[in-house]
Amino acid sequence: MTVPVVRFTVAGENEEASAGLGRAYTVVYDGDCRVCTRLAGVLETWDASHRLEVVSSQHRGVMARFPWIPARAYVEALQLIARDGTTWQGSAAIEQLLGVLPRGRWISWVFRFPYVRSLADRFYRWFARNRYRLGCGAHCQTRPLDVMWAEAEKD
Repeated sequence: MTVPVVRFTVAGENEEASAGLGRAYTVVYDGDCRVCTRLAGVLETWDASHRLEVVSSQHRGVMARFPWIPARAYVEALQLIARDGTTWQGSAAIEQLLGVLPRGRWISWVFRFPYVRSLADRFYRWFARNRYRLGCGAHCQTRPLDVMWAEAEKD
């Protein structure tokens, strides 16, 4: 059986993107945010069965791997992509992650209660808007909060 290998060329350099494609899920987080980076480290620790590929949205080739996700979405929310291309973002991604991770299952039951999903979504949106003010260093505090992110042009 022949298995196709996917290679992306970014800025003239080959970027082997097939390394994480064998995993069940890919988590894409904001690598410029210290809080997000710490939480990504927690995900890697909790992922004892290695079902997750955790990658920063600033990593070369991420947008080429997932062309259906708009560039702005990476800035606005955590992205969780299943091997089949199913994509969750924000609090829905966190809920899905909690169901996937063995330690997360201890917490995931809370989403069965009425209104928890809507509250989690509101909290996530608030956190995402304010994450550069929460726990970040000087580089995040000087970053303009009203940056207009341009969509990646499609050929």
